[in-house]
Amino acid sequence: MRIVNFGSLNIDYVYRVDEFLRPGETKPARSREIFCGGKGLNQSIACARAGLSTYHAGFIGTEGLFLKEKLAESGVATGFIREVKRTCGHAIIQVSDSGQNCILLYPGTNALLTEAFADEVLSHFVCGDVALFQNETNLVPELIEKASRKGLKVALNAAPFTEAVKAFPLELVDWLFVNEIEGASLSGEKAPEKIAARLRALYPNTEIILTLGAEGCLYTGGEGVFSEPAADVIPLDTTAAGDTFTGFYLMAALNGEGAKRALQIASAASGLAITRMGAADSIPTIGQVQAVL
Repeated sequence: MRIVNFGSLNIDYVYRVDEFLRPGETKPARSREIFCGGKGLNQSIACARAGLSTYHAGFIGTEGLFLKEKLAESGVATGFIREVKRTCGHAIIQVSDSGQNCILLYPGTNALLTEAFADEVLSHFVCGDVALFQNETNLVPELIEKASRKGLKVALNAAPFTEAVKAFPLELVDWLFVNEIEGASLSGEKAPEKIAARLRALYPNTEIILTLGAEGCLYTGGEGVFSEPAADVIPLDTTAAGDTFTGFYLMAALNGEGAKRALQIASAASGLAITRMGAADSIPTIGQVQAVL
């Protein structure tokens, strides 16, 4: 079984400042760092490090070739990544002395997906394979429909959340990953148990996985209703927690572990990730996760 991720590829430009810029203000940054970014990239790496046969599909500009190299180093197949003479997707991130950040996101090449490209990629996959999506590229609803029609299982991490997600064909999604804020926006409910129950009622064929940060996670679906506490760790950087959770949950589910065990494995993996600095570099391997289970 293989997984193809039609996911974002971003360059993160991180500027350290004492305070955020105000309108009309110019000030020097103390430092600039460049990182691999994008929820798509992180989730492909998480899937691969969890042990899944993972393929990434998308577009990058020539300045983003190191993103492709990072994926390949992590065991992700990169043959469906197209290089084009356009500006790569990127984020300009200010990080203040107080630890807060503000982010300006430019979609760039992440908005270049076409239905013809998707058809070509999907022609290499068969019924029972998995298509993974986030909300950082264009054509997500169209690609969900294409993958479902072909018989692929569909996983969607509905982040970053926008009102457009409400119009996605969520009834075609096999696994829907949402956090508490995203789940509340989709369901109209506030309490986690009610969010999960309402989403399951709206989409009865979809497994709902609700992540709750320090409060753990909640599953509702064909196997029942389960919850799992968050790992008991001191967090250093939560950037890739959700992406790590998604990759390891899918691995466990696809290997027939069952929803309750999948929650345990995914929670352990995300718990390890948040004890490390960075995004992609913080994602653990399956061996590291097994060592703490």
